[in-house]
Amino acid sequence: MLKAFEPGGLLSFKDYRRLFISSTLVNLGASAFPIALAVAVLENGGGATELGLILGSRVLASILFVLVGGVWADRIRRKFVMIGADVFRGGLAAILVFATLPSVPHWIMALIVFLMGIGDAFGAPASSSIMPSILPTEKLGAGNVLRNVTARMAQIVGPGIGGLAVATIGARPTFLIVTFFFIIGTIILLPINEPKPIKSADKPPAFIVELREGLRIVWSMPWVAASIAMASVQLMVVMGTENVLLPVITRREFHTNSVFALATAAFSIGGSISAFLALRFKAKQPGLVSVGVWGAFAIAPLALAFPISPTFVVISYLIAGVSIGPWDAYWSVAIQREVPQKYQGRVFSVDHMGSVGLMPIGMALAGPLTDLFGERPFLITAVVFHVLICILVLRVPGVKELKTPVSK
Repeated sequence: MLKAFEPGGLLSFKDYRRLFISSTLVNLGASAFPIALAVAVLENGGGATELGLILGSRVLASILFVLVGGVWADRIRRKFVMIGADVFRGGLAAILVFATLPSVPHWIMALIVFLMGIGDAFGAPASSSIMPSILPTEKLGAGNVLRNVTARMAQIVGPGIGGLAVATIGARPTFLIVTFFFIIGTIILLPINEPKPIKSADKPPAFIVELREGLRIVWSMPWVAASIAMASVQLMVVMGTENVLLPVITRREFHTNSVFALATAAFSIGGSISAFLALRFKAKQPGLVSVGVWGAFAIAPLALAFPISPTFVVISYLIAGVSIGPWDAYWSVAIQREVPQKYQGRVFSVDHMGSVGLMPIGMALAGPLTDLFGERPFLITAVVFHVLICILVLRVPGVKELKTPVSK
């Protein structure tokens, strides 16, 4: 890590350093927020259905607006898009500081969370596509990996901060901490010297035309489209259900919120470890490694189906977290390598939309479906489904290499 500060090291580039610190703080706030929110909803008498609808509203908003965010990330300076998104989300968290918890109606909480998702929709594509503007090409891969690994580390601390704060000082002060992280992260972004986007002398294309261009680029690269489609259906069936049931099942079985927070932190630890190993391991077929390891996420719903003990659940989530590390290490680098920079905001927005496009449905249906079929049978079915999809997507040309195959 110290080498990163030496001349020519990643953190010697001041704009990257600012982005790095800002992203870390924003990730701390973003990962503490759902911990406080889940506890507030459950303490207000909510169950799996209410929690699923509220959490799902954030994802739904990010899906509905992320393509718009992607277009703006390609139209204006990306740092301005990120600053606007962070200020907006920090303000929304501040509203919950002054709300009369836990008596706030669920629909108001859902509305606030929906608006938070709009902020996510603008921040995500801009954050990913700004990298080529602040780092030289030869540093781009390592820069993405360092940010991803650090984001995972922030997501270890964030749930811990959220869980500890909720347990000791309550949900309202925890939302104040979230607001603080967003605002400080915004201030750090202000001095970044990002070049203005290069504009054509011709009349700019219509907004809808720019949206279609992003979709066209993704469709023209089958390995990108297949990977996004895989994530979309798996996040709906598996992760959407798991996100809702983790706090519900652990609270019911172990009579505490600490297992929920510890499992979430363990998941982030696993992701950080595997991302670091992926950085050191130069895979010849990064897609094969990513999809193969991603299959291990199946242990998360399996642990919820058989919650033997708090230790078993936390260790299972540590192992499940390992599954996401290779994607952190390889995916963004592949997109930035294969896609022209002027389209990257839109391609990353399509990636975000497609990857989580169906997740709100999974969250919203988690409660009703588990009531209908039973928690354990549904979770076991999700495990089998997850593994089968991983096997099928590897048959698409280019997925194993995360690059467009060379025509013979």
